[in-house]
Amino acid sequence: MIQYRDLIGVKFTNRGRSMEEGFDCYGLVQEIYRRYGMTIPDYTADFDDLEKVNALITSKTAITSNWRRIGKGEELPVPCLMAIRFGTPSGIVNHTGCYIGNGQFIHIRSNIGVCVDRIDSPAWRLVIEGFYEYVGGSDD
Repeated sequence: MIQYRDLIGVKFTNRGRSMEEGFDCYGLVQEIYRRYGMTIPDYTADFDDLEKVNALITSKTAITSNWRRIGKGEELPVPCLMAIRFGTPSGIVNHTGCYIGNGQFIHIRSNIGVCVDRIDSPAWRLVIEGFYEYVGGSDD
């Protein structure tokens, strides 16, 4: 079983990619996949660059060709990328997290750092835009 306890509370850093400097939301997703023995393509965007963050999941770029959207009713693989929206209209993604099993996901918040929440909680269930399985591609 993959351990996450050492990540809890690690600080948010815009474009962060390590425990020492801190993570942004996609940097944390990369770390989770690394712990599962997978290297996923890097993707950087300032946390407030809504257009670029949203493009990670919604556009047909090389990076998105590496991910397959999980259909309703399909079992969620572990790990699994999550597309989330904070205070944006439906369909606009500005945050990512990683499903880690048992109804839980790990993500990072700028004010509290890395944390674990439930996908079915009232705070999150209506803002999760989708789940994505890494299928690899030309950039791995």
